[in-house]
Amino acid sequence: MSVIQNPILKGFNPDPCILRVEDTYYIVVSSFEWLPGVRVYQSKDLAHWEHCTDILTNQVDLRGNPKNCSIWAPQLSYHDNLFYLLYTDVKSTKRPFKDAHNFLITAPSIEGPWSEPVYLNSSGFDPSLFHDDDGRKWLLNALWDYRIVEGNKSSGIVIQEYDSKQQRLVGQPIKLFDCTPLKKTEAPHIYKQNGYYYLITAEGGTGSGHAVTVARSEQLLGPYEVDPQNPMLTSRDNPELPLQCAGHGSLVVTPNGEWYMAHLCTRPINGKYEILGRETALQQVYWNEEGWLRLTAGGNTPQLEVPAPKGSSLEIWKQNAIFEDTFDGRRIEKTWNSLRIMVDESWCSLTERPGYLRLMAGESIQSLFQHHILAIRQSDMQFRAETALEYYPNSYLQMAGLLLYLNDENYLYAYVSLEEGQGKVLRIMRCVADTFTVVPETIALHEACSIHLAVEVENTKAQFYYHMGNESGWESLFDVEDISFLSGGFTGNFVGIAAHDMQRYQGSYADFTHFRYHGKDV
Repeated sequence: MSVIQNPILKGFNPDPCILRVEDTYYIVVSSFEWLPGVRVYQSKDLAHWEHCTDILTNQVDLRGNPKNCSIWAPQLSYHDNLFYLLYTDVKSTKRPFKDAHNFLITAPSIEGPWSEPVYLNSSGFDPSLFHDDDGRKWLLNALWDYRIVEGNKSSGIVIQEYDSKQQRLVGQPIKLFDCTPLKKTEAPHIYKQNGYYYLITAEGGTGSGHAVTVARSEQLLGPYEVDPQNPMLTSRDNPELPLQCAGHGSLVVTPNGEWYMAHLCTRPINGKYEILGRETALQQVYWNEEGWLRLTAGGNTPQLEVPAPKGSSLEIWKQNAIFEDTFDGRRIEKTWNSLRIMVDESWCSLTERPGYLRLMAGESIQSLFQHHILAIRQSDMQFRAETALEYYPNSYLQMAGLLLYLNDENYLYAYVSLEEGQGKVLRIMRCVADTFTVVPETIALHEACSIHLAVEVENTKAQFYYHMGNESGWESLFDVEDISFLSGGFTGNFVGIAAHDMQRYQGSYADFTHFRYHGKDV
């Protein structure tokens, strides 16, 4: 029997929304503060997925948005030869309020061009558009209630009609669904099947209590009855499962009538550390005789292997992730991401010095505005990444190098800088839960040489290496680092290159020759 192996999207790929258009399947995922935003994957068989495009570029302004904010839970739908994408731009999550603005854009192709954003509302997050058979369109979103004194303030799901001709919401919002005892209701999707409207939601929070809740009604506006065996999918009672935090589901049906659910999951390292972030898995489901959604595997826990669609001839195989950019093309590889600002020639140039990537130094490593970093998702529990750069700092306020980066409060940075009385040096800084330290030791560098840097990660351990051009081979850069702190929040760990300059009046830049990432999971 052909099988699909989970997770299908490794590393930071949370909040999946799955869609089929003709013979192609698409999944969009949250991107938070990383740009370009809303990564899109495509597949022909549900087992093998490739990154085909990213949707959000200059439509959004994320500068200054705090960590774990920005682009949440996109929803992709297709109707009348048009793609519809909804997303939330979260500006603040400081309790008790949440500034979460919902937008809609459309395009004739998944590759665009995408329309200008239409503002919808700000009453909550996780917007979703339902296209009913009568031609009417309805917006759903989680409702945030700041008046709730204790715990999560997601108070249920609201629905309101959307007029596509006027490009605005009409009528009044209606409370469609209250929370079950699992609470924290979010991520609504409606599907029409066998005379019922099925409401699929996430509950229990996005951590260990995460779950998929299913409810149904014969009328769109309710009332909705909850699946008597709720939750339909969860890992909450099975901490030993390899896939944890299962929830935030969406449905797709194959041309042959087989149903699958894409959902969020994690693979904690040592049963605890979610360094890879929240990933995407797929489960095969069916509608039972009572009309409720069930896993074909039985029970309600996520499986590592699920049956592929009938007629598929898939082999069980694993492939190490390999990414390389030699910076000799006209543009950087699309796998790269930047923080809160899009890549452009003003700070990230392939033309200033052909064959090199010139990174103009930006603000500090903790900047929420002009952080000049290029990074890729860590997708493997074991990997090696390496680069080489030429850099000539004239102050300790200038630096460039190779880093592991979760957010502005958690990172590990091997960097070239300048120290008074020593000249150009190589050293390491770290920030753990917003507590900053600099390793006191330094490595003296030749002024005119290129510096090769590498990092090898195995589960929660990381070792940096260096060598200087044509001299002796790789040497360890200080001690092995514990990187278990690169876990938590809504994103996952990234590995990348960056340049920073806190004096700025003269400006500085680093020229990188290449970047290579090789996953070692077997």
